[in-house]
Amino acid sequence: MSDHVDVSKLTFEQLKRVRIHLKKMIEIGGSDLHIKANSVIRARINGNIVQFSGGILSKADALTFAKELLKGQFAEFVEKKELDLVYPFDDNNRFRVNIFFQMDGVSAVFRVIPVKIPSFNELHLPEVVRSFTQKERGLVLVTGVTGSGKSTTMAAIINEINLTKKKHIITIEDPIEFVHKDRGCIINQRSVGQDTLTFGTALRAALREDPDIILVGEMRDKETINLALHAADTGHLVVSTLHTIDAKETINRIISQFPTDEQNRVRVSLAGVIQGIISQRLVPTVDGGRRAAMEILVRTPTIEKLIMEDRDYEIRDAIEAGKEHYKSQSFDQSILELYDNKIISKEQALQNATSASDLELKISGLTGGMGSKDEEPKERRKINRDDDDVFELK
Repeated sequence: MSDHVDVSKLTFEQLKRVRIHLKKMIEIGGSDLHIKANSVIRARINGNIVQFSGGILSKADALTFAKELLKGQFAEFVEKKELDLVYPFDDNNRFRVNIFFQMDGVSAVFRVIPVKIPSFNELHLPEVVRSFTQKERGLVLVTGVTGSGKSTTMAAIINEINLTKKKHIITIEDPIEFVHKDRGCIINQRSVGQDTLTFGTALRAALREDPDIILVGEMRDKETINLALHAADTGHLVVSTLHTIDAKETINRIISQFPTDEQNRVRVSLAGVIQGIISQRLVPTVDGGRRAAMEILVRTPTIEKLIMEDRDYEIRDAIEAGKEHYKSQSFDQSILELYDNKIISKEQALQNATSASDLELKISGLTGGMGSKDEEPKERRKINRDDDDVFELK
């Protein structure tokens, strides 16, 4: 396979073919377009994969498409076997693209990047998330599986800071998705591979660039985690993501990146800097859309103590107990609220719950009518004691 591309000989017919499907997907509100050699073109609509094209994209046509899309970057693609890039479709639509080789030839996935950054209200973010934007230092993590809306939530957090404060924000992303314009803040956005070599290199340099807020696209390795913890500890607000399903697993994942003899140090450091963890799951709604169910850990004296003492198994209970006073919430509390407000069905609530059996009992209690507040069984009552979380059952 020749890795040299003579752009003058390209007709761009295959790219035009793909653009027709991209346009269709934009019009019906899809999130991802899947291109695969020796297969039909498919798209993800409201979380489900659906067939878009009737014809098969041949192996040769898929390779030609790669040349038309990448042009001068095709040689790098052949060498690395996969590439990330941003494809500007028109003035209002951009796509994050991953193109890669697989056993039948070339495949690519185009993910929609909204040009307009959604507001907190449009995303239905709990008000406690806004409180994280007021922090002067520390670490805020947004977690979830691929496609759960992490990038959108992070963009909304950065946008909120941009609109309400006068700070210097540095973002380190791979690739840059949402483009932020300077409002109240100066925002320098750096793309790994284009503007800097690695997350670690950029993060180390950022500490010498007078930042107030640093967004790290993903804490992928031990070096990046170490630097992020250091930045958060030295007076910066660091916002980042991990591919973890909830707060407990997020803490475990960070600590497990380090050798056993370093883990206690990391626990102490993490306990000292963590401000919040937002974990997301997109749940289908009754009106055909999707809404993020969110587990939200808020730093409290109890949470700090549990992290330091390696009592991660108690974190979910502490999150649930802090709902009234600290506005923290577990996934099941979030899902129960969405169900109670008739946003999601009972089937979806149970399917997405952390503990379906526990949620079933709570739903039964709600639907059965719980009477007045004085009659509610086993209501947790807060006892103020040195600003810690102490509860008793009535």
